[in-house]
Amino acid sequence: MLYREEAVVLRTYKLGEADRIVVLVTQGRGKVRAVAKGVRKTKSRFGARLEPASHVQLQLYEGRQLDTVTQAESVELYPEIRTDLVRMTDAMALLEAVDHVSQEGEPNPLLFRMLVGGLRTLALAPSALLVGAFYWKLLALEGVTPMLDACVRCGSGGEMVAFDPAEGGALCRACRRGPVLTPEGLELIRAILGGELGRALSTPAGSVAAEVTDLATKALEHHLERRLRAAHMLSH
Repeated sequence: MLYREEAVVLRTYKLGEADRIVVLVTQGRGKVRAVAKGVRKTKSRFGARLEPASHVQLQLYEGRQLDTVTQAESVELYPEIRTDLVRMTDAMALLEAVDHVSQEGEPNPLLFRMLVGGLRTLALAPSALLVGAFYWKLLALEGVTPMLDACVRCGSGGEMVAFDPAEGGALCRACRRGPVLTPEGLELIRAILGGELGRALSTPAGSVAAEVTDLATKALEHHLERRLRAAHMLSH
């Protein structure tokens, strides 16, 4: 059966001499694994359109184990990302996280729109906090929004000074364990999760942006129970 899907390429790997397996997150079918036949040949019809971070419109043939890409049209290729190592590293961090969160056969249109929005922002207006903000929003989408307004352990509403991913939120001075959480970092995480994403993304590179991104990475890794390799390559 033939079907069409809008998708973002998450990753690819070689198959045989000329083919490639393409892992996609789609708008209507969740994660899809498909074969792109002959894509590694110089004269391939759509090789460049199926690189990681490409936003594409595809026609696929549904198979028993792997689908097959029969047509590929570019929606957005994000050349600004592909020609900038820092942006490409950020993009890979987004793609890796979505790859681990998305499930085959389980549509998640909001996750798809989040990824497209993240890549578009990265191409047009990169931010030192983009990956960290994306991770916090991803955790919220997964239903594990951290507790930030009171101590996650004792319920105290006093000063929060630490963040424990295993506890799922901020900790007061009496209960503190885990990484330090500064007042500036706490305010920024609240802004990200409280509808002030645009303001948060204007945060310049520096210790606070690094703190918030590091905490987001730790929290997401705890939720996924695995290390996010691309996130640890970030240089800002």
